Amino acid sequence: MHHDFDIIVLGMGPAGMAVSAMGSEMGLKVCSIEPRALGGECMNIGCIPSKALLRAGKLRWATRHLAERGLTAATPPELRGVFSRLQEDLRYIGENKTSSMFSKVELVLQKGRARFVDPHTVEVGGRRISGRRIFIAMGTAPMVPQLPGLKPEECLTNENLFSLSAVPDRLVVWGGGAIACEMAQAFSRLGSKVEMIIRAPHLLRRQDPDAVALLEKTFAAEGITIHAGTTITKIEDGRRIFLENGTVLESERLLVALGRRRDYRDLNLEAAGVAATERGITVNGSLQTSVPHIFAIGDCNGYHEFSHAAMHQGMTALMNCLLPRFGRLDFRRYVVPAAIFTEPQISQVGLSHTELEKSGRRHEVIRVNYSDYGAAIAEGVDQGFVKVFVSPSGKVLGAVVAGEGSGEMINEWALAVQKGVRIHSIMMLQHSFPTMSFLNKRIAETWMMGKVRAHAWMRRAAQFMFRLGD
Repeated sequence: MHHDFDIIVLGMGPAGMAVSAMGSEMGLKVCSIEPRALGGECMNIGCIPSKALLRAGKLRWATRHLAERGLTAATPPELRGVFSRLQEDLRYIGENKTSSMFSKVELVLQKGRARFVDPHTVEVGGRRISGRRIFIAMGTAPMVPQLPGLKPEECLTNENLFSLSAVPDRLVVWGGGAIACEMAQAFSRLGSKVEMIIRAPHLLRRQDPDAVALLEKTFAAEGITIHAGTTITKIEDGRRIFLENGTVLESERLLVALGRRRDYRDLNLEAAGVAATERGITVNGSLQTSVPHIFAIGDCNGYHEFSHAAMHQGMTALMNCLLPRFGRLDFRRYVVPAAIFTEPQISQVGLSHTELEKSGRRHEVIRVNYSDYGAAIAEGVDQGFVKVFVSPSGKVLGAVVAGEGSGEMINEWALAVQKGVRIHSIMMLQHSFPTMSFLNKRIAETWMMGKVRAHAWMRRAAQFMFRLGD
């Protein structure tokens, strides 16, 4: 059967871009359909602009504290043009960097969302396009609950947050996840009076409790107020926010960061026979949907809401198109590190302490603190720790890094967990000094010294072998 294209990609976020770029470089004929802008949510209204705001806030915060310590006469910059500069940078990236990657791809941009006509055909902008294989990479959207007085067009989400013209004087953040925490700190440092509302007793309910405690301590010191164990019941005049516990807040803007929703009804999945649930589009380990030539990659399948996971799934799904059935890659076997880019940064990978305790699996907890590391003290980044969970034989089971450079440092531990590396391999790897990653090596050294202290026979054996060398 003849098809217009070898590959049709629905959505050009991180997952769709991975398939499009790799497929076109392989010489395959690729058509990629994106209803909004190249780069999807990640580049335009997600992780890239959010990191830019965090960097701007950090600059202002650092300048202020240097001035307070008498180390500079500078005053904190107002950064009034932060949003216009951000939009300029995003346009530059999209027009001069991202688009150049897809010169061999037929792009269908801003013609609306594609809709399935049959298992091999989609329709967009009045045009029907058929493909041998189809990759759904449509991502997710922010969830905005129905609430008395809450007008979706008046509240902020990640979709309109980065198009503000100015930093609000007062900002209420509803939610306690990664986006909520990152933007609460960014706007606080940019000059907003920030208050957070969370249903749980603490922020970041899936993260390590020690790391969360450190972040909450930092937020308190920076003037961010957290209203825990409550939620919003109604809003009046767009400014008065009523909480379940009786508190009434006055705010210029409300940022809703309560998680993501998946709604793919307009894709007309039924016409293609693709199964989906409230969790997302159903896939197997090879990322195939209920229709084998149709794949669902990235956030839309409900497994991981990370850009790096989406890129990896795109790569894995395309590779599975090249491999025989018995040799296909199972995307669920690859570990997914998570990083939250607050200050301190919080990252983790592998099994958590809670998961290990519940499973009854034997393990040790090895921890080193930034405050015991000279380089961290000298650089003024001595708040944080590295914590690693190790099996009795030294196999790395999981890790948490809270502090400067966390998002970079966690990658070493991700490789160790994925490849089943034992911790003495980390110890024998020379780490550049004085980087924060040197703390990873110190974890391994701490584990080894602990073994020597705990076992007299190891000390005796070491002494015997040392003397034998005479």
